Amino acid sequence: MKAKPVIVGTRGSGLALAQTTSLLCQLSAACPGYTFQIKVIKTTGDRLSELNSPELPSGKGIFTAEIEQALLRGEIDLAVHSLKDLPVDLGSDLVIGAIPKRADARDVLITREPITSLAELPQGAIVATGSPRRAAQLLRQRPDLRTAGIRGNIDTRLRKLRENPEWSGLLLAAAGLSRLQPDVEGLTVTPLPLEQILPAPGQGALALQIRANDEFHRDLLAKVHDADTAACVDAERGFLAGLGGGCQAPVAASASIENGVLHLHGIAWLNEAPEPRLGDTQGDPLQAKELGRALAQKILQNPT
Repeated sequence: MKAKPVIVGTRGSGLALAQTTSLLCQLSAACPGYTFQIKVIKTTGDRLSELNSPELPSGKGIFTAEIEQALLRGEIDLAVHSLKDLPVDLGSDLVIGAIPKRADARDVLITREPITSLAELPQGAIVATGSPRRAAQLLRQRPDLRTAGIRGNIDTRLRKLRENPEWSGLLLAAAGLSRLQPDVEGLTVTPLPLEQILPAPGQGALALQIRANDEFHRDLLAKVHDADTAACVDAERGFLAGLGGGCQAPVAASASIENGVLHLHGIAWLNEAPEPRLGDTQGDPLQAKELGRALAQKILQNPT
């Protein structure tokens, strides 16, 4: 008897569909005999973006809540999210069933001129970004620069860069560019070192979310789960949770595993302070979330 299709919920943006389609190719290869169908679900964040709302509400969940509700109602079997969009507190009814291998977590600088580093940007140059995290770290590296706010999907932001000659560059996530493959002809794309700009916690990773009591799909998703990626993003999200879990303050974190040891770096601008609090730690990947929370407590207790 042929297994019934697995219904997969996702947002309908070009990037969301591209990353979900790629992921389902992996699942289909790992799970012969099963078929997967995409169900597009519009979220609050999508609706506000379509209305060109000048400012999206603060707080996590505006790009995930409707998908999670569909999962709880049984309308879909699993949900695919960009992990950085998921709240750190998922509640007790839903869990992350798997985290596949992470894409490039770095940010990139996109310029019209053949610039290959932040240091090559002209004095006082304007760089467009819609992220307080990116803006804060950019100005920490180059206080002389200026930032311009920008909204929209990747193609819209690239178009705005081309239409605004006063802008010298644009900051985006490397993973989004890689997954969507937009037209960057005539532009220079430069990955920025993690030593300069740390990513958002979970950036570049996908989360496959299921109902907490769904052992069948948990076992199915285990075939695409990557333990090292999961440990790294657990540490980063633990750091975010330890700082309160919100997204109003610029918070960034990056974890890696080398020779069986997890290394975590974090930075945050808290209470609108002009200077950030930052720190690093290392330890057992099996204690990733605890390491992240401990680093958060460390920088909260030691302002410098």
